[in-house]
Amino acid sequence: MDKFEKIKSQIQQYLREDKKLFVTSSFQTHSIPLLHIISRIDKSIPIFFLNTGFLFPETLVFKDELSELLDLKITGLESLIPKSQQLDQNGQLLFTSDPDYCCYLNKTQPLEPILLSHDVWINGIRADQNTNRAQMKIEEKTPQGALRYHPMLDWTSKEIFQYRKTYNLPAHPLDAKGYLSIGCEPCTRKMVGNDDERTARWFGMNKVECGLHTDLIVKEK
Repeated sequence: MDKFEKIKSQIQQYLREDKKLFVTSSFQTHSIPLLHIISRIDKSIPIFFLNTGFLFPETLVFKDELSELLDLKITGLESLIPKSQQLDQNGQLLFTSDPDYCCYLNKTQPLEPILLSHDVWINGIRADQNTNRAQMKIEEKTPQGALRYHPMLDWTSKEIFQYRKTYNLPAHPLDAKGYLSIGCEPCTRKMVGNDDERTARWFGMNKVECGLHTDLIVKEK
């Protein structure tokens, strides 16, 4: 059984069990194979993206292009706290002084109600992205009771590239400019030297995760 058939079989099993599924995507280049796979299995599975208000304009345009190309249902999630209230004691936006709390307000917290109302969260993390993700399993639990399903966990960057090439899938427009891990604009930089995918994010802040894959997972004791 190839990797696509394995993912298809698992998702179909969840559906037979009457599970309520959803997908999250950051719409980066490496996100595209999972979105394409979902489009081949069941286009009715909702796709959520966390619209933090700090995303690159190119990401928003690319999201719309992929939505049309793959005919997927995509819904944006936003923070309940307006940006005018996301300020530190000096009146600066939180990403400048407390990026963890900024990520919580704009990414983790908006996803919590979705986890409470769904059974299975399909997301595209890979084990080769960082040490935190390398320790994860294909299925994990969330504090909200939903199951995390990581169908791309054992895929490599080479396999992601080959899949895109096979199906002639586009790349994020900033990919060619050296942005290989793209998040919010203030906290993302181009790849430099021997940087890996994640060290180009939150550079110099001793931070490689936004919280989705640290706070929204039940840690084994």
